[in-house]
Amino acid sequence: MKGGRPAFDSALTALAPAVWGSTYLVTTELLPADRPLPASTVRALPAGLVLLAIGRVLPRGVWWWRALVLGVLNIGAFFYLLFVAAYHLPGGVAALVVAVQPMLVLLFGALLLKELIQRVQLVACVLGVSGVALLVLQPQAGLDGVGVFAGLAGAVSMASGIVLTKRWGRPEGVGVLTFTGWQLTVGGLVLAPVMLVAEGLPGEITGTNITGFAYLSLIGALFAYAIWFRGIGRLPALAVSVLGFASPLAATLLGSAFLDQELSVLQAAGAMAVVVAVVLAQPRPERKARAGTGGPSLMSRQHAPAGREKP
Repeated sequence: MKGGRPAFDSALTALAPAVWGSTYLVTTELLPADRPLPASTVRALPAGLVLLAIGRVLPRGVWWWRALVLGVLNIGAFFYLLFVAAYHLPGGVAALVVAVQPMLVLLFGALLLKELIQRVQLVACVLGVSGVALLVLQPQAGLDGVGVFAGLAGAVSMASGIVLTKRWGRPEGVGVLTFTGWQLTVGGLVLAPVMLVAEGLPGEITGTNITGFAYLSLIGALFAYAIWFRGIGRLPALAVSVLGFASPLAATLLGSAFLDQELSVLQAAGAMAVVVAVVLAQPRPERKARAGTGGPSLMSRQHAPAGREKP
């Protein structure tokens, strides 16, 4: 972990999942109704092409098909399923379903990579998911079968992509943003023909729709992924992962602010549980000292570049 200001780095990195939490509000309020494929494609492809233009490096050899697999799992399938969940569920509920992803990462890592699961990882994940449940599982929260299935499938897709990324590493000499650009571009290119065949382009694009699409691509993808990977370079991966719980928290708070959804006492308790889970996982000097006595876990190494993993 690079030196610096951990508190500042944590706060800045938390902006990324907070922005992703706003995706649910933007999808339902600014985008054309029932059009998850165009929303997914426009979010991924422009940001990926921008990162490719900046990095000017293409995959080589085996990385062509690996980039395809990772682009589909991490971006293409995940974005589509996320938008389906957002259209069929209240934003907070959709975020709760997808919030099981860190637990799936731990499970898949233990099964496929033989990684040791640490107690603090389980505590942070369970506390965070429990807090999100208190935030969103209210009597008035509607549950739709299609939305729940899409959210769970999206979590499985992204978790599988993370574990495969860990298993394969990253090509030597390729930066994180370029690597991300490959996946965003692949995801967008895979989604584009499916979008044209299955849904087509919206018959009418309003100024409100353009604003929503621009927000998703520039803020929700390019900007958010830039600060997210900056945080991965400066914070322990577990701390970054648990910061993802800021996404459903932001979705719920935005729903309260803009959609007149009142917060109950239980929701306030859930918000506090999420905050505690995030704080619990943030770096502390004594935790770093203890971490040096044992081997690395999945969450402490999952985003480390190939060939440069921490001892």
